[in-house]
Amino acid sequence: MYSTIELTKEGRLARLKLNRPASMNAMDDIMMKELADAFEALKSDTEAQVLIIQGEGNVFSAGGDIKKMVDPESSMDIGKVMVDVSRLAKALYELPQITIAAIHGASAGLGFSMALGCDVIIAEENSKLAMNFIGIGLVPDGAGHFFLKERIGVAQAKQLIWAGEVMNGQVAKEKGLVDQLVPDGTVGQAAEGLAMKFLSAPIAAMIASKKILHEQKIGELENVLRMESEQQVAMRKTEDHMEGINAFVQKRKPVFQGK
Repeated sequence: MYSTIELTKEGRLARLKLNRPASMNAMDDIMMKELADAFEALKSDTEAQVLIIQGEGNVFSAGGDIKKMVDPESSMDIGKVMVDVSRLAKALYELPQITIAAIHGASAGLGFSMALGCDVIIAEENSKLAMNFIGIGLVPDGAGHFFLKERIGVAQAKQLIWAGEVMNGQVAKEKGLVDQLVPDGTVGQAAEGLAMKFLSAPIAAMIASKKILHEQKIGELENVLRMESEQQVAMRKTEDHMEGINAFVQKRKPVFQGK
């Protein structure tokens, strides 16, 4: 059914795995659409009550597929891509399941935005987490602004976005961006254990509380997604973005001009 992700279910537990390990689970236009489709399908799933999201291979997700962004043969259309990015973020926030992000290796850019949209984030101690859009002259998308503000407030969200800092699991936990820190190599086990704990609790009441807390924020989320889409399309046309992309590909430090 999907070519870049795997969605499986065992009774009340669902698992979604990002499955482009050769590309560090970087999100191309196909994966973004498939994630949006999968989350929208889960919205109408009346059996699953917990969803674990994780990455195949060595990382959770390196974020958007930058190499495909600069490939002249690529079919990626930023306008169309942002529609799917908005779809996946909104559907993730509206899911009637308790969502657990299980992070190992890297979780960057859109991959980090998606993790932040989950109810619980478990990360390994030496994982690398970064809201690093600024490094290529872009703004966070996938509701990154919204999810950061929900977790750490406006002032800290701005500082984090502007810095584009790469944090290890410990630093991210200290900043309130990770809920549970585990030793390297154990995040899968920890996520499974937490899922079983939730499934043995009065989870219908937990999901009801999630619904109450989330539904009143849907209008704000939609507005953020609209603005992120507009600004991302605009930023893709800037000189700073092209410099950031070229510097990334050429593995050098970018020289930004504020243009």
